[in-house]
Amino acid sequence: MMASDIHSHLATAIAAVEPGNWAVGVSGGADSVALLAMLHDRPDLKLHVVHLNHETRGAESDGDAAFVMALAAEWKIPCTVAAISELALPSAPPNRAARFRAARMFLFDQVVQAQQLSGVILAHHADDQAETILQRLLRGAGPASLVGIRPAARIGGLNVLHLLLACRGSELRQELVKRKITWREDASNESPRFLRNRLRRVLRDRPMLTDALLQLGHACAAYEQLLDRHAPRLGERFAVDDLRNAPLPLGRLAARHWLQERGGDMEQINTATVDRLVAMARDAATPPRQHFPGGLQVRRVRGVIAIDKPSSESSG
Repeated sequence: MMASDIHSHLATAIAAVEPGNWAVGVSGGADSVALLAMLHDRPDLKLHVVHLNHETRGAESDGDAAFVMALAAEWKIPCTVAAISELALPSAPPNRAARFRAARMFLFDQVVQAQQLSGVILAHHADDQAETILQRLLRGAGPASLVGIRPAARIGGLNVLHLLLACRGSELRQELVKRKITWREDASNESPRFLRNRLRRVLRDRPMLTDALLQLGHACAAYEQLLDRHAPRLGERFAVDDLRNAPLPLGRLAARHWLQERGGDMEQINTATVDRLVAMARDAATPPRQHFPGGLQVRRVRGVIAIDKPSSESSG
């Protein structure tokens, strides 16, 4: 792709965000710095930089935080930096990657609420998308999960935008080189200890596989859109027959949407999770009260399913 074409491609992606006040997650790496630079070009956006120091690499982690603060100060953008040890997370997943992700989302949500922002914009791009789809494929995910990262999502009440999913990481680095903007490199991204890094190496050596995974994601998104036209719409409270009478693929999609709309975490709502809710509607022998990702407690009372309230009747 020619340099002028790359700039046009990125400009189109950045133009997709609605004018307003937005948080921007900035790690200090090339992707997030390029995102911030391009968003900063837009006078109709008021930005707030957010950086989480994961405290995993000692002085290097502190250096990332200092770099982000200095960059935000240079561009006169408000900035919030926090260390992961400072966050009072309501719950900490045992998995390292999930724990860090939960901490980032917790910090983003805090800043968005405190500063009355529309949501947060993150720098995931097409290469990240391919890695995500491959990782989920290896774990046996179904079509809904193989859609991958979604351009817009609502996670626990937080609006999250991924503007760059059609852009490649190389495009972002070329943009920074053109603008003569520096960034930080995270050496841990090359460590073979982590599955995602190993998959990144595989995809780096096989660009055709990246393209195939992106095509798979697009195909799964089209399949989900088709199902969505016919899936039942579930209200705040719904009768078990609404799911029991729907074909399984449509019931699964309706159940997934219902959990997400109640504030469930999209990354944790997998096929097994969705099937538990479907089973609550289809099988009266299943437990009438169950916990779901995002701190949701769902209860079935006399053929009606809803989020459990303290005053709910005790009946299955």
